[in-house]
Amino acid sequence: MYSLLLPYRVKICGITDLGQAQAIARLGVSTLGFICVARSPRYIAIEPLTAITRQLPETLQTVGVFVNAPLDTIVATVHQAKLTGIQLHGEEPPEFCQALRQHLPQRELIKAFRIRAPADLEQIAPYETVVETLLLDAYAPQAHGGTGQTLDWTSLAGFAPSRPWLLAGGLCPENLAQALAIVGPDGIDVSSGVERSPGDKDLTRVAALLRQLRVN
Repeated sequence: MYSLLLPYRVKICGITDLGQAQAIARLGVSTLGFICVARSPRYIAIEPLTAITRQLPETLQTVGVFVNAPLDTIVATVHQAKLTGIQLHGEEPPEFCQALRQHLPQRELIKAFRIRAPADLEQIAPYETVVETLLLDAYAPQAHGGTGQTLDWTSLAGFAPSRPWLLAGGLCPENLAQALAIVGPDGIDVSSGVERSPGDKDLTRVAALLRQLRVN
């Protein structure tokens, strides 16, 4: 469930600090994302991740983000850190999603897709029966996410999958209203747009982002 104070689900991703996680949750954000990818500048190892998640309210949704990770690594991380969800941000096939759901049936499974052209949306349909939530991000050749690049929102104007979906890719307080005027996601996923530097969230910008949601 997203916050009843907001009209959209909000996921702030790339959390690395307990104090910031707690403050962001107090602002009304329902979902926090943690990057479990060692090459990411927002990477958080399992020990500090566990130290953070065990001090957060049980009502908060905590999502580990993985890129082409082995199934047993994901399962072990989810159990140790007591995550409520998994986000797959690589090239994981539907069969991998099915296997992961069998191992973690009570956790939300989010599958991310990097979109650079309308034709890329065709890859999504096979996943709609094997995941709970979809996420659309901007394509960047050098990274799987967190680049600050935006999608062509007009290409998503008619996107209406059978599963709830989150819009990601360069969203920030300055462009959020424009994005939501064009597309109709169930929620948003934001990382670099509310940061001072990778993994260091700017609480003033998080609050400004939420104000935009309440207005729109």
